Amino acid sequence: MNTALTIALSKGRIFEETLPLLEAAGVTPLDDPETSRKLILDTNQEDVKLVIIRAADVPTYVGYGAADMGVAGKDVLMEHGGEGLYEPLDLKIARCRLMVAGPASGVRTRRRMRIATKYVHSTRRFYADRQEQVEIIKLYGSMELAPLVGLADRIVDVVDTGNTLKANGLVPLEHIADISSRLVVNKASMKMKHGRISDFIERLRAACEG
Repeated sequence: MNTALTIALSKGRIFEETLPLLEAAGVTPLDDPETSRKLILDTNQEDVKLVIIRAADVPTYVGYGAADMGVAGKDVLMEHGGEGLYEPLDLKIARCRLMVAGPASGVRTRRRMRIATKYVHSTRRFYADRQEQVEIIKLYGSMELAPLVGLADRIVDVVDTGNTLKANGLVPLEHIADISSRLVVNKASMKMKHGRISDFIERLRAACEG
């Protein structure tokens, strides 16, 4: 039986904070993703590969079985919906908050509030639960600019220190969810490679608790 494992990761903060956990679980990449142009990295274990992809694509790669496991932020999983995935472990890394933010004055310029965000589904659910109708504009970056130029009244985005909001005259207004990175596992892989994946999960769990 093929028990080789493929783990999907994204560059940047999540990768950096996942590395010590992987090492505690016995997996060390042989290349640095920040300097290597490879998208599939070999590790010290011949049958374990790391696939380097965009953070937003991790649930898709894992859900469709192109990777057995992956590490994704809860914000991405909330937006994706999590179909085809198990979410067995909160790694307690890359912590932040999903927030509504806007100008400190709170003044609205239109009857129906306009929200700029890349978290369209999460934003729609948040306001639907409050039975409040809003207009949502999807943006891919520089959220803080939208209220400054009149594109939107508020934004929904992840907030870490809040320094970027403050620098642009915005303040956190409402808390939607606490975010951290989670281990996700393909459901078919969990059945086919149950022993190998379960062992890996327990090693990661011990590393998180340690």
